[in-house]
Amino acid sequence: MSAIDPAVAGERSTLLAETGPAGKKDFGRLLRPFVQKLAVVVLLQVIGALAGLAPLLAVVELGRTLLAEGPADRDHVWNVVIVGVIGLFVRLVFTAASSGIGHVLDGQVQLAFRRQLAAQLGRVPIGWFSRRRTGELAKVVGEDVGAVHPFIAHTPGELVSAFVVPLASLIYLFTVDWQMTLITLIPVVMAIALVPLMMTPKRLREQEEFDTAMGRISTSVVEFVQGIAVVKAFGQSGRAHRKFLTAADDFVSTFNRWVHGISRIAAGMQLVLAPPFVLLVVLIGGTIRITGGGLAPADLLPFLLLGLGLTAPVAALGHGFDEMQAAGRAVGRIREVLEVESLPEPPHPRIPQGNRVELSGVRFGYEDDREVLRGVDLVLEPGTVTAVVGPSGSGKSTLVQLLPRFFDPGQGAVTLGGVDLRELGSRELYQRVSFVFQDVRLLRASVADNIALAVPQADRDDVVRAAKLANIHERILELPHGYESVIGEDARLSGGEAQRIAIARALLADTPVLVLDEATAFADPQTEQAVRHALATLGGERTVLVIAHRLETIMDADCVVMLDEGQIVERGRPAELLAQNGRFATFWQSHHAASTDDVEALDGVLQGDESR
Repeated sequence: MSAIDPAVAGERSTLLAETGPAGKKDFGRLLRPFVQKLAVVVLLQVIGALAGLAPLLAVVELGRTLLAEGPADRDHVWNVVIVGVIGLFVRLVFTAASSGIGHVLDGQVQLAFRRQLAAQLGRVPIGWFSRRRTGELAKVVGEDVGAVHPFIAHTPGELVSAFVVPLASLIYLFTVDWQMTLITLIPVVMAIALVPLMMTPKRLREQEEFDTAMGRISTSVVEFVQGIAVVKAFGQSGRAHRKFLTAADDFVSTFNRWVHGISRIAAGMQLVLAPPFVLLVVLIGGTIRITGGGLAPADLLPFLLLGLGLTAPVAALGHGFDEMQAAGRAVGRIREVLEVESLPEPPHPRIPQGNRVELSGVRFGYEDDREVLRGVDLVLEPGTVTAVVGPSGSGKSTLVQLLPRFFDPGQGAVTLGGVDLRELGSRELYQRVSFVFQDVRLLRASVADNIALAVPQADRDDVVRAAKLANIHERILELPHGYESVIGEDARLSGGEAQRIAIARALLADTPVLVLDEATAFADPQTEQAVRHALATLGGERTVLVIAHRLETIMDADCVVMLDEGQIVERGRPAELLAQNGRFATFWQSHHAASTDDVEALDGVLQGDESR
């Protein structure tokens, strides 16, 4: 990642001022513009559901008419048939309209969700992304938003149909024979008694474990596909494959445990709600009532026809239970992303006076009980290069991420030109600070557009100049369409080449403060030398903070800062620190003693310092 477009940063701050914290934009507000359309969907479904009763009631009336003593009234019979046909036609038209509008509405709601997520992901602290897996975010924006589909496109219509029809049928059946109605409800009562068993803490816990396993396998697939080229290059494809298989095995185990726990309950519900079982109950109850003289034979017909519909609400809940639960959990995960607090924008931004950077008493931790930086004091003067070194986990990356305000310090302050970064507007900050990190992400756009991302108005000469300074110009000319080649389509770049594109982007941005977090980690020594030469050429009053990857990186540094366990343990010129034979010297000797080039670099640093 490199310099952020100041215009984008400005739009981001404007959006924050207009909408406020993302946490306040709940789903009720998000769905508010669609309430009227949702009401239309429900109303159409109600009309269609009620109209659907007409054919059944017509059959009941025909049965009574034809079974009655004496000749049937021909006109009455045809009127009943016509009413049944009209009811069937109305049902088809209105339910189709309800379904069509519901699916269109579903697309609009999903689009609104994704736009909200996109806007929110543009507002959250950039450092927040470093604490999240790519697969998890992809699942939220993709699968979780898609899981809302049943709530909008199916649930309203299906639930309305499932409850309106049985309710109307129940009222009608009570007018026929209330005792027989109660007998017909026996399967419904038995099914309802099983519903709580599907919602026990154990069942819900198994469902959560299933979702977690699903997330792990999604993440492992993304990581496996994205990293397969690297792991194969180092002969570790078997290890990566085993990691993926482990996630798959965990998923299968969790899935089997979940299915085993719920299958018996689901089977019991399907049994008592099955049409043969319902008809059996109605026939047995009807036979008893008819033989006892409490029910006329013709009156059993409505219970046989409408009794099956009384099980619809429970069947709908049973069949849609998993979908509704999954959608509810998906909504929860979407809400978690939307409620991530953005770094607050100052109500009255201040303008820095100069480009002097100072960290004063900075303390920071990703977790409350574990500090990564513990009281860091550091001054970066304009026109100087400061290199940060230290063992893994010492807090180097965290330190440099505070400067472009990926995070705010828990204690202390980071100032630029005498202004606390928290009092600096995003537009002003990213006009003054650009950054290039080891993990480069390029857009699916042309090479020229990727380089000019921070300065979209830059002409081609400026883009080419930046590419030459980053030692990537010749490689770009080798691509099928040169600077117009599209990354990911006709431009396939190595890790080092992608880093050089990002460095060219930062050089073109030409900000007075530049942060490099192992930005040349994948570059060859010649490229790194070219980049260092470019920085020296553009030098002037630029303030550079860099995490050292090779000794060559710190050869020209004005100051080296040695970090260990979140604290600065040594600082000074490279030659001075090496001569002291302290922590810095021990660290570099232990990491580079076997490298002849590094030994020569040590000599070069010492000799260069003596000649000053």
